Amino acid sequence: MNKGMLIVLSGPSGVGKGTVLEKVFEHDKNLAYSVSCTTRPPRSGEKDGVHYSFISKEKFLENIQNGRMLEYTVYCDNYYGTDAEYVDSLRKKGFDVVLEIETNGAMNVLKKCSDAVSVFIAPPTFEHLQKRLTERGTETSDVINKRILKAKDELSRIDIYEYLVINDVVDNAVQDILAILRAERIKKYNKTNYRGVLI
Repeated sequence: MNKGMLIVLSGPSGVGKGTVLEKVFEHDKNLAYSVSCTTRPPRSGEKDGVHYSFISKEKFLENIQNGRMLEYTVYCDNYYGTDAEYVDSLRKKGFDVVLEIETNGAMNVLKKCSDAVSVFIAPPTFEHLQKRLTERGTETSDVINKRILKAKDELSRIDIYEYLVINDVVDNAVQDILAILRAERIKKYNKTNYRGVLI
């Protein structure tokens, strides 16, 4: 069995990553979602082990000390990170694993995993993103301002990603990501399994 791909996907808060990925997963059954660990409390409707693995700060720091985190970062005063053993076990089963992480974490993963495929989801305009963050009504104005400042920083790092997907229309963004996955699988599978004469 071929080892699955690692897909590193980033984009600023409020760009619609969750909505886009939900539809991508509906179309592609070979994908596995890497559930990130976080020390922040769950939002309304979020389930432990589905949206995030919600753990204490003490447990998160213990995982860092034990070298268990593929990457981690502190964002809006909370820790977020990826369990390396969990991701590797999914890839060995043949799943293509999606890491939805912010840009600092993405850079760390891309340094460690040279075979990772990187995708950045961006809003059509920055003003569009500001409006979405303000209107979703799930956070205080202080947190929204922090997210807006973070978004500016993240958007300045688009060049580290192989692919840029603009989420103007959700279905178009979904089709763009599915096209990326198809292209990367063809490239990976053919180079790994071709038995003809290579000249």
